Amino acid sequence: MTATSEEIMQPQQWHNLVESKVARHLNTNLETGLTSDEVTKRRERFGSNELKGKAGTSPILRFLLQFNQPLLYILLIAGAIKALIGQWVNAWVIWGVTLINAIIGFIQESKAESAIAALASSVQTNATILRNGQKVQVPSADLVPGDLVLLASGDKVPADLRLVRAKNLQVNESALTGESVAIEKNTQPLDADAPLAERTNMAYAGSFVTFGTARGIVVAIGEATETGRISQLIEQGTSLKTPLTRKFDKFSRTLLYIILGIAALTFAVGLGYGNLWAAMFEAAVAFAVSAIPEGLPAVVTVTLAIGVSRMARRHAIVRKLPAVETLGGATVICSDKTGTLTENQMTVQAIHSGGKNYTVTGGGYVPEGEILFDEQPVDLQNSPVLEECLKAGLLCNDSHLETKDGQWQVVGDPTEGGLIVVANKVGMTSSNLEEEMPRLDIIPFESEFQYMATLHEGGSRENSSRVRTIYVKGSVESILKRCQQMLDAEGNLARINAETVHQEVDAMANQGLRVLAFAKKSASAAQDSLDHADIEKDLVFLGLQGMIDPPRTEAIAAVEACQNAGIQVKMITGDHAITARAIAERMGFNKNGEVLAFTGAELAQMDKSELATAIEDGAVFARVAPEQKLRIVEALQSKGEVVAMTGDGVNDAPALKQADIGIAMGGAGTEVAKEASDMILTDDNFASIEAAVEEGRTVYRNLLKAIAFILPVNGGESMTILISVLLARELPILSLQVLWLNMVNSIAMTVPLAFEPKSERVMQKSPRSPREPLLSKSLVKRILVISIFNWILIFGVFEWIRQTTGNIDLSRTMAIQALVAGRIFYLLSISQLGIALINQLRGVRQTVSDASAIGIGIACTIVLQIIFSQWNLMNNLFSTAPLNLNQWLICFLVGLPMVVVANLVNRFDPID
Repeated sequence: MTATSEEIMQPQQWHNLVESKVARHLNTNLETGLTSDEVTKRRERFGSNELKGKAGTSPILRFLLQFNQPLLYILLIAGAIKALIGQWVNAWVIWGVTLINAIIGFIQESKAESAIAALASSVQTNATILRNGQKVQVPSADLVPGDLVLLASGDKVPADLRLVRAKNLQVNESALTGESVAIEKNTQPLDADAPLAERTNMAYAGSFVTFGTARGIVVAIGEATETGRISQLIEQGTSLKTPLTRKFDKFSRTLLYIILGIAALTFAVGLGYGNLWAAMFEAAVAFAVSAIPEGLPAVVTVTLAIGVSRMARRHAIVRKLPAVETLGGATVICSDKTGTLTENQMTVQAIHSGGKNYTVTGGGYVPEGEILFDEQPVDLQNSPVLEECLKAGLLCNDSHLETKDGQWQVVGDPTEGGLIVVANKVGMTSSNLEEEMPRLDIIPFESEFQYMATLHEGGSRENSSRVRTIYVKGSVESILKRCQQMLDAEGNLARINAETVHQEVDAMANQGLRVLAFAKKSASAAQDSLDHADIEKDLVFLGLQGMIDPPRTEAIAAVEACQNAGIQVKMITGDHAITARAIAERMGFNKNGEVLAFTGAELAQMDKSELATAIEDGAVFARVAPEQKLRIVEALQSKGEVVAMTGDGVNDAPALKQADIGIAMGGAGTEVAKEASDMILTDDNFASIEAAVEEGRTVYRNLLKAIAFILPVNGGESMTILISVLLARELPILSLQVLWLNMVNSIAMTVPLAFEPKSERVMQKSPRSPREPLLSKSLVKRILVISIFNWILIFGVFEWIRQTTGNIDLSRTMAIQALVAGRIFYLLSISQLGIALINQLRGVRQTVSDASAIGIGIACTIVLQIIFSQWNLMNNLFSTAPLNLNQWLICFLVGLPMVVVANLVNRFDPID
């Protein structure tokens, strides 16, 4: 009976069914595969085996939507106002700023949407299949449910398969499950609730065959595969704005309403006084221009760009500008384990041999370190059993070490690499041993038997005949049941105590170590081949070697720095819970004296409140599925946390996209993860995340300084114009002069703040609250105080000079120059350079690096202001007047009280 499309596509626990039921359900012949006619019918029903992204918004509409931002409304209005008063050059300059912002946003959005395309390409390949009883090769897109796929070492799995035959099959599923080592596969049915990472009878689309051969039935294609479900999670993920963009939107919208309201009030009040509408329109325009911080978008962009440059020098490549500030505000970092927190290099750290326990120093694949007993280096001449245990690890081994670009790396299995390195640390090398004891035969590792064995020739007996020895390594269970004897500390045969060995295994496992057992057996001189029957019994137990992927030293310090800065660090990994917890304990993840670890299976059984508590309190989440990673991130965000998420695999992409900032690994990361991320680590190191957080916090502090510097000028200008209209006075400052101050002068003085070096206390403070507005109460008070001083400065100098000289242009020029002098003093008061100068005066020695930008900015400002008032062309263009030396000195002196005002404000509300 032929299965219907609905039956075939109905979600099945394929791993829970025996092969015959799978074949019967999919109406497939396990020997000949599908017929061509059946393939044609199924392709019409199910479509091609491809991942297709949802239809996107048209490029034109996406570009136009970039202008749908309150901050850009203000700039567009400012440009329109300039055009209305005939200042077309100024109008086009402002409109140009909005256009550049829109282009940048459009490019960033287009790059972000390429994540689905990268995901689709990750599963495109050719597949070898059986159809009509013939072996043929077809594009993976042509596969249909029920096809019979043949797998061999090096193949990419083209669809989700239920394995029906497997021989020594190992599949690397790290991109999908997060598991760092290849998974041994078989065909045995599993429990229905077996997690994805433990479905050993399945092979999933996009994974790679690293060893062995297999045959599998296609049970899911395209969007129905596990990889396809992840693509849907990416599409469904909420498109979150960053905290910075959210705050700017709110700030800009509020500012827009205030400016338009007060400008209308100014116009109405002026008309009420009987003034001409043209004069009042000029006053309203002057007020609007004075209140709009035209230079702020440019300053924000430059500040973020400088942060990007600094992060790049510290191995963090930022793909989206707002991510710089977002990372600085992170309250939780969810990190992958393998390669990010750890070395991604299996390292032997403990050995049990001859009844003795040894510790091993050194880390990674660098063959440097020692084997210690009672904290003293061992001598192999006095430790014959240890020597045999190490020899077994070297000879029963198919991998080798090599150096590339000055770095040691393993060619082959990482576990075997660890065995080579530990032997190298005491002077034993593969090349010398293989020359002394050449290999005659091998039994490769098979999941069915859980061991590997090699036959070697070497040594001599008293009768001078050649000795042949079998060395075996494998799981503790598979080795111990074949051993009746062991070598004691002196190298003599003794009866093995299995209970004692298991106690040692448990002790190593509780430390998160992966334990291998080693044994040997003497063979006859005539034996040239090796079979499973040869090692069924009479093996001599040599010892245990426990290894782990050790934590990076710099990552331990980085985790501590993040915790001191009030940032929670959580480990989300596809590895085993015991291993993950052991690494977390070594790295100081302890919370309230213990490391709480949860598995994906445990999370799946929790209700909403239990899950929220577990995610808040837990430090380690092991064996988690892609949906659960996404769920963890969403749960943290629902509590108001700003979440940074690291990842490298396809399975990490949805969570990377959902996180406030997604961080992909540049070395081990898949293209899918990189495209879904906001930032890429070039060295795959958690320490670089801590450095990026430090830079992000510095960027945000510099942004606050820029806002605290720009807005008081706008405040002082707008207050001056508003009060002048209300008092029916002459305007102390014209709209074109305001534009000079807001665009040229402000940018020249504010951009240097983007280069401000980090504060020594930047990582000693708790993260700022995500709910804190861009303009906090303390910052509003600061802006108000400085704005009032600036208003007094502008209004006072203008009225004083106008009444004493009667020269309106001179009065406005001196008012502007006095304001600029005050601004210079204020800039010094909030910069690291100014703080260092004050400390020098107090006798406190302080050196400041990278503060020269402030000095350059001040020098440029002085030159620009001299041109502004002393050049005839500028006098005609901006209605200014040249100043003599005494007038310059007056402007300097009246601006000097800003030092006192700023010092008082800094004492009660320091920005640094």
